[in-house]
Amino acid sequence: MSGTTTRSSRAEATREALLDAAERLFAEHGVAAVSARQISEAAGQGNNTAVGYHFGSKTDVVRAIVHRHTASIERLRTERVESIGDSPGLREWVECFIFPVVDHLGALGDPTWFARFTAQVLTDPALRPILEDGDLKSPSLQRIRAGVDECLVHLPRAVRQERDQMVRELMVVAPAVREVSLASGLRTARDSWHDAGAGMVDAVVGLFLAEVTEPKHRRPEQERQARQ
Repeated sequence: MSGTTTRSSRAEATREALLDAAERLFAEHGVAAVSARQISEAAGQGNNTAVGYHFGSKTDVVRAIVHRHTASIERLRTERVESIGDSPGLREWVECFIFPVVDHLGALGDPTWFARFTAQVLTDPALRPILEDGDLKSPSLQRIRAGVDECLVHLPRAVRQERDQMVRELMVVAPAVREVSLASGLRTARDSWHDAGAGMVDAVVGLFLAEVTEPKHRRPEQERQARQ
Protein backbone atom coordinates (compact mmCIF):
# COMPACT_ATOMS: atom_id res chain seq x y z
CA MET A 1 0.00 0.00 0.00
CA SER A 2 2.82 2.41 0.88
CA GLY A 3 4.45 1.83 -2.52
CA THR A 4 1.18 2.64 -4.28
CA THR A 5 0.76 5.79 -2.20
CA THR A 6 4.29 6.89 -2.97
CA ARG A 7 3.81 6.38 -6.72
CA SER A 8 0.52 8.25 -6.59
CA SER A 9 2.10 11.18 -4.72
CA ARG A 10 4.99 11.27 -7.18
CA ALA A 11 2.61 11.28 -10.12
CA GLU A 12 0.57 14.10 -8.59
CA ALA A 13 3.71 16.14 -7.96
CA THR A 14 4.74 15.63 -11.59
CA ARG A 15 1.32 16.73 -12.81
CA GLU A 16 1.47 19.90 -10.72
CA ALA A 17 5.00 20.68 -11.94
CA LEU A 18 3.86 20.26 -15.53
CA LEU A 19 0.84 22.51 -14.97
CA ASP A 20 2.99 25.17 -13.31
CA ALA A 21 5.45 25.13 -16.20
CA ALA A 22 2.72 25.11 -18.85
CA GLU A 23 0.84 28.00 -17.25
CA ARG A 24 3.97 30.14 -17.17
CA LEU A 25 5.02 29.30 -20.73
CA PHE A 26 1.50 29.74 -22.13
CA ALA A 27 1.18 33.08 -20.32
CA GLU A 28 4.46 34.38 -21.69
CA HIS A 29 4.41 32.98 -25.23
CA GLY A 30 0.89 31.85 -26.08
CA VAL A 31 -0.37 28.29 -26.26
CA ALA A 32 0.37 27.72 -29.95
CA ALA A 33 4.03 28.73 -29.56
CA VAL A 34 4.76 26.24 -26.76
CA SER A 35 5.43 22.55 -27.39
CA ALA A 36 4.80 19.61 -25.08
CA ARG A 37 8.56 19.03 -25.10
CA GLN A 38 9.21 22.57 -23.84
CA ILE A 39 6.68 22.06 -21.03
CA SER A 40 8.36 18.82 -19.96
CA GLU A 41 11.82 20.43 -20.00
CA ALA A 42 10.64 23.48 -18.04
CA ALA A 43 9.09 21.16 -15.45
CA GLY A 44 12.39 19.32 -15.04
CA GLN A 45 11.12 16.11 -16.62
CA GLY A 46 13.68 14.02 -18.47
CA ASN A 47 10.90 12.22 -20.31
CA ASN A 48 9.68 14.44 -23.14
CA THR A 49 6.43 12.47 -23.38
CA ALA A 50 5.42 13.42 -19.83
CA VAL A 51 2.70 15.83 -21.00
CA GLY A 52 1.08 13.20 -23.19
CA TYR A 53 1.34 10.56 -20.48
CA HIS A 54 -0.21 12.67 -17.70
CA PHE A 55 -2.71 14.78 -19.68
CA GLY A 56 -3.01 13.83 -23.33
CA SER A 57 -2.93 16.91 -25.56
CA LYS A 58 -2.01 20.55 -24.97
CA THR A 59 -5.73 21.31 -25.00
CA ASP A 60 -6.13 18.94 -22.07
CA VAL A 61 -3.34 20.79 -20.27
CA VAL A 62 -5.15 24.09 -20.83
CA ARG A 63 -8.36 22.57 -19.52
CA ALA A 64 -6.58 21.28 -16.39
CA ILE A 65 -5.02 24.70 -15.69
CA VAL A 66 -8.39 26.41 -16.06
CA HIS A 67 -10.04 23.90 -13.74
CA ARG A 68 -7.55 24.26 -10.91
CA HIS A 69 -8.10 28.02 -10.84
CA THR A 70 -11.83 28.25 -11.56
CA ALA A 71 -12.69 25.80 -8.79
CA SER A 72 -11.32 28.27 -6.24
CA ILE A 73 -12.89 31.28 -7.97
CA GLU A 74 -16.29 29.56 -8.07
CA ARG A 75 -16.08 28.83 -4.34
CA LEU A 76 -15.28 32.47 -3.54
CA ARG A 77 -18.03 33.68 -5.85
CA THR A 78 -20.61 31.35 -4.34
CA GLU A 79 -19.77 32.61 -0.86
CA ARG A 80 -20.27 36.22 -1.98
CA VAL A 81 -23.54 35.51 -3.75
CA GLU A 82 -24.91 33.65 -0.72
CA SER A 83 -24.10 36.58 1.58
CA ILE A 84 -25.19 39.41 -0.70
CA GLY A 85 -28.36 40.36 1.21
CA ASP A 86 -32.00 40.84 0.29
CA SER A 87 -31.90 43.90 -1.98
CA PRO A 88 -28.53 44.08 -3.74
CA GLY A 89 -27.83 46.86 -6.20
CA LEU A 90 -25.67 46.90 -9.30
CA ARG A 91 -22.46 47.55 -7.35
CA GLU A 92 -23.01 44.54 -5.12
CA TRP A 93 -23.54 42.26 -8.12
CA VAL A 94 -20.45 43.62 -9.86
CA GLU A 95 -18.43 43.04 -6.69
CA CYS A 96 -19.60 39.41 -6.72
CA PHE A 97 -18.28 39.16 -10.27
CA ILE A 98 -14.90 40.85 -9.86
CA PHE A 99 -13.60 40.34 -6.33
CA PRO A 100 -13.43 36.52 -6.43
CA VAL A 101 -11.11 36.71 -9.45
CA VAL A 102 -8.75 39.35 -8.07
CA ASP A 103 -8.77 37.87 -4.56
CA HIS A 104 -7.83 34.50 -6.04
CA LEU A 105 -4.95 36.15 -7.91
CA GLY A 106 -3.87 37.84 -4.70
CA ALA A 107 -3.82 34.52 -2.86
CA LEU A 108 -1.50 32.90 -5.42
CA GLY A 109 1.55 34.81 -4.25
CA ASP A 110 4.12 36.48 -6.47
CA PRO A 111 4.55 36.13 -9.37
CA THR A 112 1.25 35.03 -10.86
CA TRP A 113 0.62 33.84 -14.42
CA PHE A 114 -3.10 33.11 -14.54
CA ALA A 115 -4.27 36.54 -15.73
CA ARG A 116 -1.90 36.46 -18.70
CA PHE A 117 -2.71 32.81 -19.34
CA THR A 118 -6.41 33.69 -19.47
CA ALA A 119 -5.75 36.50 -21.93
CA GLN A 120 -3.79 34.14 -24.18
CA VAL A 121 -6.51 31.48 -24.10
CA LEU A 122 -9.30 33.94 -24.84
CA THR A 123 -7.51 35.18 -27.96
CA ASP A 124 -7.25 31.63 -29.33
CA PRO A 125 -10.54 30.72 -31.09
CA ALA A 126 -9.91 27.00 -30.65
CA LEU A 127 -9.33 27.27 -26.89
CA ARG A 128 -11.70 30.07 -25.91
CA PRO A 129 -14.69 27.69 -25.52
CA ILE A 130 -12.91 26.03 -22.60
CA LEU A 131 -13.30 29.22 -20.56
CA GLU A 132 -16.73 30.06 -21.95
CA ASP A 133 -18.12 26.59 -21.20
CA GLY A 134 -16.96 26.94 -17.61
CA ASP A 135 -18.76 30.27 -17.30
CA LEU A 136 -21.99 28.80 -18.67
CA LYS A 137 -21.86 25.99 -16.11
CA SER A 138 -21.20 28.31 -13.17
CA PRO A 139 -24.31 28.65 -10.93
CA SER A 140 -22.87 31.72 -9.24
CA LEU A 141 -22.27 33.52 -12.55
CA GLN A 142 -25.77 32.71 -13.71
CA ARG A 143 -27.18 34.28 -10.54
CA ILE A 144 -24.95 37.33 -10.94
CA ARG A 145 -26.06 37.80 -14.54
CA ALA A 146 -29.69 37.64 -13.46
CA GLY A 147 -29.04 40.22 -10.75
CA VAL A 148 -27.28 42.58 -13.15
CA ASP A 149 -30.14 42.14 -15.64
CA GLU A 150 -32.61 43.30 -13.00
CA CYS A 151 -30.56 46.44 -12.43
CA LEU A 152 -30.14 47.32 -16.11
CA VAL A 153 -33.61 46.83 -17.56
CA HIS A 154 -33.50 50.45 -18.81
CA LEU A 155 -30.65 49.79 -21.24
CA PRO A 156 -31.55 49.01 -24.87
CA ARG A 157 -30.60 45.49 -25.83
CA ALA A 158 -27.90 46.54 -28.31
CA VAL A 159 -26.30 48.89 -25.78
CA ARG A 160 -26.35 46.21 -23.10
CA GLN A 161 -24.66 43.72 -25.42
CA GLU A 162 -22.04 46.31 -26.32
CA ARG A 163 -21.29 47.10 -22.69
CA ASP A 164 -21.23 43.42 -21.69
CA GLN A 165 -18.49 42.93 -24.27
CA MET A 166 -16.57 45.92 -22.89
CA VAL A 167 -16.78 44.46 -19.38
CA ARG A 168 -15.52 41.08 -20.56
CA GLU A 169 -12.56 42.74 -22.27
CA LEU A 170 -11.77 44.86 -19.21
CA MET A 171 -11.88 41.77 -16.98
CA VAL A 172 -9.29 40.08 -19.19
CA VAL A 173 -7.01 42.96 -20.10
CA ALA A 174 -6.80 44.88 -16.81
CA PRO A 175 -5.62 41.93 -14.65
CA ALA A 176 -3.22 40.78 -17.37
CA VAL A 177 -1.65 44.24 -17.67
CA ARG A 178 -1.32 44.50 -13.89
CA GLU A 179 0.28 41.06 -13.77
CA VAL A 180 2.84 42.11 -16.40
CA SER A 181 3.67 45.23 -14.40
CA LEU A 182 4.14 43.25 -11.19
CA ALA A 183 6.32 40.68 -12.93
CA SER A 184 8.45 43.51 -14.35
CA GLY A 185 8.83 45.19 -10.96
CA LEU A 186 6.91 48.25 -12.09
CA ARG A 187 4.78 50.39 -9.80
CA THR A 188 1.02 49.85 -10.12
CA ALA A 189 -1.84 52.24 -9.41
CA ARG A 190 -3.11 50.06 -6.55
CA ASP A 191 -1.01 48.27 -3.95
CA SER A 192 -2.95 44.99 -3.81
CA TRP A 193 -5.07 42.83 -6.07
CA HIS A 194 -8.12 43.52 -3.90
CA ASP A 195 -7.59 47.28 -4.20
CA ALA A 196 -7.16 46.87 -7.95
CA GLY A 197 -10.45 44.99 -7.95
CA ALA A 198 -12.14 47.91 -6.20
CA GLY A 199 -10.99 50.18 -9.01
CA MET A 200 -12.35 47.73 -11.56
CA VAL A 201 -15.70 47.65 -9.76
CA ASP A 202 -15.88 51.44 -9.96
CA ALA A 203 -15.07 51.32 -13.67
CA VAL A 204 -17.60 48.59 -14.50
CA VAL A 205 -20.42 50.22 -12.55
CA GLY A 206 -19.67 53.53 -14.25
CA LEU A 207 -19.58 51.85 -17.64
CA PHE A 208 -22.96 50.20 -17.15
CA LEU A 209 -24.58 53.41 -15.88
CA ALA A 210 -23.05 55.80 -18.42
CA GLU A 211 -25.34 57.85 -20.64
CA VAL A 212 -26.28 56.33 -23.96
CA THR A 213 -25.22 58.19 -27.08
CA GLU A 214 -27.35 57.15 -30.01
CA PRO A 215 -25.43 56.64 -33.28
CA LYS A 216 -26.28 59.12 -36.03
CA HIS A 217 -26.64 56.40 -38.63
CA ARG A 218 -27.85 52.88 -38.01
CA ARG A 219 -28.10 49.77 -40.09
CA PRO A 220 -31.59 48.22 -40.27
CA GLU A 221 -30.67 45.43 -37.86
CA GLN A 222 -29.41 48.02 -35.36
CA GLU A 223 -32.75 49.81 -35.56
CA ARG A 224 -34.58 46.59 -34.78
CA GLN A 225 -32.34 45.84 -31.81
CA ALA A 226 -32.71 49.37 -30.40
CA ARG A 227 -36.48 49.04 -30.40
CA GLN A 228 -36.40 45.73 -28.48
